[in-house]
Amino acid sequence: MAGRRRDVLAKGLPYLVVEDAGGVLGFAYCNWFKPRPAYRFSAEDSIYLAPDAQGLGLGRLLLTELMAQAERAGVRKLIAVIGDSANNGSIELHKACGFTHVGILSACGWKFDRWLDVVMMERSIGLGSSAAPE
Repeated sequence: MAGRRRDVLAKGLPYLVVEDAGGVLGFAYCNWFKPRPAYRFSAEDSIYLAPDAQGLGLGRLLLTELMAQAERAGVRKLIAVIGDSANNGSIELHKACGFTHVGILSACGWKFDRWLDVVMMERSIGLGSSAAPE
């Protein structure tokens, strides 16, 4: 986790943490969607909340701030790659923050002794694709 955080920050991308006196409640970051130059304006977001921190509005707080900081870092498109089509919390959070559903990759991950779908969602931020980058 520490190495992932260092990597994200070294790229000039946001890595956010919400904590209280008891420790970390959640975190969010984004990283480049693909390493090739053509994709340099697209990033994948990741958001994690402790089970007891879910339903408190922290996910929306993290994702909203992540979008703002990602835009300042030059990101034009955020892509959510949600592991598990049954992850309604993450899917609904992304919908509430303006992401749209773009597809499902069926049974492409193996975790918790079962196959998992991946739900793909996207959201343009800032100028999005309305103008060429400078």
